[in-house]
Amino acid sequence: MSRAQALANAEQCFDSGAFRALLARRLAIPTESQNPERADVLASYLEAEMRPAFEAMGFACATLTHPQARAPFLYAERIEDPALPTVFGYGHGDVIRGLDREWHDGLSPWELAERDGRWYGRGIADNKGQHSINMEALRLVLQARGKLGFNVKYLIEMGEETGSMGLRELCAQHKERFAADLLIASDGPRLSAARPTVFLGARGSLNFDLSIEARQGAHHSGNWGGLISNPGIQLAHAISTLVSPCGQIRVPEWVPAGLPDAVRRALADCQVDGGADGPQIEPDWGEPGLSPAERVFGWCSFEVLAYKTGNPDTPVNAIPARAWARCQLRFVVGVDPAQLLPALRRHLDRQGFPMVKIQTTRETMFHATRIDPDDPWVRWAVASLEATSGKKVAILPNLGGSLPNDIFTDVLGLRTIWVPHSYPGCSQHAPNEHLPPELLREALGLMTGLYWDLGAGGTPPLQR
Repeated sequence: MSRAQALANAEQCFDSGAFRALLARRLAIPTESQNPERADVLASYLEAEMRPAFEAMGFACATLTHPQARAPFLYAERIEDPALPTVFGYGHGDVIRGLDREWHDGLSPWELAERDGRWYGRGIADNKGQHSINMEALRLVLQARGKLGFNVKYLIEMGEETGSMGLRELCAQHKERFAADLLIASDGPRLSAARPTVFLGARGSLNFDLSIEARQGAHHSGNWGGLISNPGIQLAHAISTLVSPCGQIRVPEWVPAGLPDAVRRALADCQVDGGADGPQIEPDWGEPGLSPAERVFGWCSFEVLAYKTGNPDTPVNAIPARAWARCQLRFVVGVDPAQLLPALRRHLDRQGFPMVKIQTTRETMFHATRIDPDDPWVRWAVASLEATSGKKVAILPNLGGSLPNDIFTDVLGLRTIWVPHSYPGCSQHAPNEHLPPELLREALGLMTGLYWDLGAGGTPPLQR
């Protein structure tokens, strides 16, 4: 059977409703890893949904655990010939909380529904829809060719939304077992809904709290105003020293020395597009002199995620005793993660804010990764995707968000090529998570073509 026929079969799989039925069944499983009551559901998704799907394709499966992980992992492998390329696949079956009451009337996070040309459901974008596409594409190639023509090792985790706890340790423990030539996986958004995209790494992410404990208890603002410090005002001024009024970072250790030429070339034709529901890009926000794509994919950003002082719900005429802010730094390759918090401490002390306490949060710090956009395997993957879609593929040196990609690059030593099947306006992690069906349909064809080409020969030389 030819490549063209395999792609036709992918279209038929989608147009017949078979893929929608498969996806609906998986979305109906409430795999909320942030909800302690869903522990049994997380394990069931692996055993009742993932394992049978892999075993039907001739994969050998094993349930793996690690003491630091709150949920099990499913490992599946199909080895046709050790001399053939071996691709490592990854996905996560857990989702963020459903937030059932906040969805549009008539919509449920646990029921696939179509409205206004969109498919809705929790996990359709992150990540059930994405790993379901990749698994179905493997099945379609196997069905068409009778074999894959390459080896596959696949890992499904159920704790990505709680920081991928234990994933790093699991990969280190099974490093030899997981050995492969490259990772091909899907998560995160495309550059835009209509443009196929690959990204080759991820920005790092560090969450931390800033706080001031001025004294015990609040005091009347009429009796004590002008006599005692206000931690809400002090913390606001401390934060203002970290970034300019337009969001430019002012801590030198928090930004790279410059933007590499390879990154500039890759981002030269990339236009950030959140779709009709996305926010309007503000041209004067962030690092001056950079394009929007360079700001979000090539540079660092600092955000205040939450801020509290006093009682916001019922303010009283009292000077609060405490102020608190949850902050986040997204950083790129070229920034030393070990120096982020020490540099912050030195900066605040220099600026006259020794009273500001810095504390890390429970969230895992993701490290920044980025592989060479000119790598032969990247060029090969892009050529395959362009042959299938007839569109120019956007190459992002790294995702603007964060993934545990450094586990795959640094622990397993893999090239990492991510082919996302979502878009920036998908309401990921929010109520009304959705995707356009035409994006899913195109993605199924793209991955079928990519896996077909991987097994057809003509891939770059293996460097093991």
